[in-house]
Amino acid sequence: MRSMKALQKSLSRASSHCRRGDWSHLSRSPLLGEGVRHHLSEAAAQGRETPHSRQPQHQDHDSSESGMLSRLGDLLFYTIAEGQEQIPIHKFTTALKATGLQTSDPRLQDCMSEMHRVVQESSSGGLLDRDLFRKCVSSNIVLLTQAFRKKFVIPDFEEFTGHVDRIFEDAKELTGGKVAAYIPQLAKSNPDLWGVSLCTVDGQRHSVGHTKIPFCLQSCVKPLTYAISISTLGTDYVHKFVGKEPSGLRYNKLSLNEEGIPHNPMVNAGAIVVSSLIKMDCNKAEKFDFVLQYLNKMAGNEYMGFSNATFQSEKETGDRNYAIGYYLKEKKCFPKGVDMMAALDLYFQLCSVEVTCESGSVMAATLANGGICPITGESVLSAEAVRNTLSLMHSCGMYDFSGQFAFHVGLPAKSAVSGAILLVVPNVMGMMCLSPPLDKLGNSYRGTSFCQKLVSLFNFHNYDNLRHCARKLDPRREGGEVRNKTVVNLLFAAYSGDVSALRRFALSAMDMEQKDYDSRTALHVAAAEGHIEVVKFLIEACKVNPFAKDRWGNIPLDDAVQFNHLEVVKLLQDYQDSYTLSDTQAEAAAEALSKENLESMTEYREGPQWTPAVELSRENGLQGTA
Repeated sequence: MRSMKALQKSLSRASSHCRRGDWSHLSRSPLLGEGVRHHLSEAAAQGRETPHSRQPQHQDHDSSESGMLSRLGDLLFYTIAEGQEQIPIHKFTTALKATGLQTSDPRLQDCMSEMHRVVQESSSGGLLDRDLFRKCVSSNIVLLTQAFRKKFVIPDFEEFTGHVDRIFEDAKELTGGKVAAYIPQLAKSNPDLWGVSLCTVDGQRHSVGHTKIPFCLQSCVKPLTYAISISTLGTDYVHKFVGKEPSGLRYNKLSLNEEGIPHNPMVNAGAIVVSSLIKMDCNKAEKFDFVLQYLNKMAGNEYMGFSNATFQSEKETGDRNYAIGYYLKEKKCFPKGVDMMAALDLYFQLCSVEVTCESGSVMAATLANGGICPITGESVLSAEAVRNTLSLMHSCGMYDFSGQFAFHVGLPAKSAVSGAILLVVPNVMGMMCLSPPLDKLGNSYRGTSFCQKLVSLFNFHNYDNLRHCARKLDPRREGGEVRNKTVVNLLFAAYSGDVSALRRFALSAMDMEQKDYDSRTALHVAAAEGHIEVVKFLIEACKVNPFAKDRWGNIPLDDAVQFNHLEVVKLLQDYQDSYTLSDTQAEAAAEALSKENLESMTEYREGPQWTPAVELSRENGLQGTA
């Protein structure tokens, strides 16, 4: 009984390690040096942390770290090369874009500059051999390895963006809504504009439609200004002057809550008060520059402009906002000594800041990423500021449609009369939509429909993770099509006796113990075909499990015996005698436990690969033999 409990505990621990990443099988392989295997083992036990992201603790480790990065460069080369000796630069950039990264990504500046230099100086015609490729990518090996090993938040990015494009095209057919006319400059907007950009927390980018056309942030700046004020002044101070509750009234009403302060920062009264809190000891120009610098950092230094025409138009037609300002002044809602007209001027200026869908999506992604800009890695906002901002966007961000939007979409968002919607999927991505025609509540007609359809397809709603909810697509999981393709390629190489292909697969961190629909592994196939060199490679270099059973209950040794491949039989028998219980086996048994498959569990215990001594030795951190 004690041994069974020990087994369950060990299986649970090993299974959790396996699920965190696919580096573990490489950590046992002599294909890589001892230092590299050590780092890979650590990475497998530390979730998404890649083996090369850890800093060496001592200078003595510098050489092993350098060797590790060199081997990771080789791994990346073999992953992209697909058996070729050279990689065309255009093939690299095409494969890079398929992961969601752009060649203009500031994090890849060193890599792209080096490749550009190679093209200018080399006579190879834009072809990179292994050494040249490794030299080009060495400065960005961490990011590139994550990208090509599908370790980003959305692994199958092309499939995901294909769905996004189809939703975009469906919304494009909608013709409802009217362009806002109460601000003369906005009334001139083209009603046919329709664009959507997204940026994930890993910096994956996608745009479709009119995404490079500048437009004014208008009310989309309200949550950003609020986040800046919380980061610089703190939650307690800011909320002395503005509340946290939905008002239940129109966004431009002259009203205060029971405490005599604006209801929240997403209505005009609250946004004007928040504007008055920023850099109170500075002049107008310094205040505007201060906020603009913050917005630039949130956008990753991408496009940021200012529409003076809109600013002047706002001032000339802003009677309602002036009335709100005087009402706030009468009720003593501003901090002592604040110039009400200066606060209104800053508010109008910030509403007139221009972005594109592309730069706006990076702003949204900064909120999704806890205040850290995903394409620069710079910490812009405090985690507390982001949490507070997303909470208020969720409850108050869509004008009088906020409750409906929270019910149907369940994500933080902020709309604007310019036709923009800034949408945040926490820990996943940010999006910016633009379509000037508005519905009767002042939200983008197409944009609102797009958000609803997005959440109807993907499990992004805050409560889609509840048990027994209807199943939706989860783009954060790797699709079955990719896994099926790798299994087919792996087993075909084993069937053909192609050791070179198997070596490339191993170097590209492929799981060499994958199974097909009959639960047969590459070792099963190689043993059945009698490919002695393939069998040697799989057991000596890859340390695969010789006790894996197919759907008929056969292990690879059984296939070798059945087809009378005596050399393979001898090789497998010797290997089985020295093989130890691996994490892969532990995970398989853990799955059997989780399914309460007692029969499978009994077979596992009775098999030659398991003994109580082996399990107890693993429980105590020792290495036992079967």
